Amino acid sequence: MYGQDKTLVCADCNQEFAFTSSEQQFYADRQFSEPRRCPSCRAAKKAARGDSSGGGYSDRGGSGGGYSSGPREMFSATCSTCGREAQVPFRPSGAKPVYCSDCFTSQRSSSNRY
Repeated sequence: MYGQDKTLVCADCNQEFAFTSSEQQFYADRQFSEPRRCPSCRAAKKAARGDSSGGGYSDRGGSGGGYSSGPREMFSATCSTCGREAQVPFRPSGAKPVYCSDCFTSQRSSSNRY
C-alpha cells in the first residue's frame, strides 16, 4: 500500500521532512490529510496553543509519546477486595472491580503464575 517514504516541505519553515510509509498508513487509517508542517513545527504549534490533551499523533521526537507532563486526574473508589479507599486513573463505572494498589499488585502476581 504505502511502500515508499515521501519527502514533504514544511509550510512554516520550508524545510523538507520525511513522511514515512508507516506515517502515511497511520494518517490514511484515520482519514487525516498529509501533514503540512515538519515534526518540529508541529510540536512548536502544539506547545504554543497549550495543547495538553495527550491525544493525537506525536512526532516521535522524544516528547514522551505524546502524553502531557501535567498531573494525571485521579478518581476515588472503594477497593473491591479489601474495602479501602483507592485512587485510580480512570472514572470507575461500577461494571468491573476496582483495586487499591496493594490488592492490584497481588491480583496481578497471582494471575501471572503458570
